[in-house]
Amino acid sequence: MHIKKRRFIPVVIALLALIAVSGVAYAYWTAGGSGSGTAAAASSTSNVTVHQTTTLNAMYPGDTAQTISGNFTNTGSGPVYVTSVTASISSVTKAGGAPSGTCAAGDFTLSNTTATVNAEVPVGDPETTVTWTGPTIQFHDTASNQDACKGATVTIGYSIP
Repeated sequence: MHIKKRRFIPVVIALLALIAVSGVAYAYWTAGGSGSGTAAAASSTSNVTVHQTTTLNAMYPGDTAQTISGNFTNTGSGPVYVTSVTASISSVTKAGGAPSGTCAAGDFTLSNTTATVNAEVPVGDPETTVTWTGPTIQFHDTASNQDACKGATVTIGYSIP
């Protein structure tokens, strides 16, 4: 059997090319490397709700300050560390039939507005093992007539900074 040189050389070249391409493809898919990426941590405090557990007594001008306390609900999948709770007067709503005049947040004094917690709030609804206390509210006596505040509702908002 006689193999022609003209046929043999192109076959050998094609075979070598196929092996070279296979090696490059193998190297491409199996080679090591490095890279980088980014990720963001979710704001876990969005799963925590602050509750006021104190029931305040009806206030009158010049009354003593009342301390406000509370706890949390954590609906997340794990515990959340809370450093503090901040209280603020969100609104004052006059009672129906109250005398005319203005009743506003300025008629009340909210003090010690930041309650230190520095604790991990476990999952729970409500979670009662971690509590907060400290802010106080008082209906302060002004020189003006405050009859418009009779029966008013003071809404206090709470936030976790």
